[in-house]
Amino acid sequence: MALRLLCKDPESPDNNSPTLYYDEERKTFLLQSWKIDDPERLASIEVPDHETVVEFPTRLLKLFPDAASWPQ
Repeated sequence: MALRLLCKDPESPDNNSPTLYYDEERKTFLLQSWKIDDPERLASIEVPDHETVVEFPTRLLKLFPDAASWPQ
């Protein structure tokens, strides 16, 4: 698997996450971020068993590369 590190949250206390990666083989993005474990918040979202939901700060959006420039 060829994962390319794209960006990390510069305001993360330990500089470990949130982190954005690009999988060059699958042509997909992977976002490492905070787990959502609040039952009330999760109940308001329909999430299939094979998926999960993560939360990340708005400030991280400005660090995302322009997705339109990545191969599809």
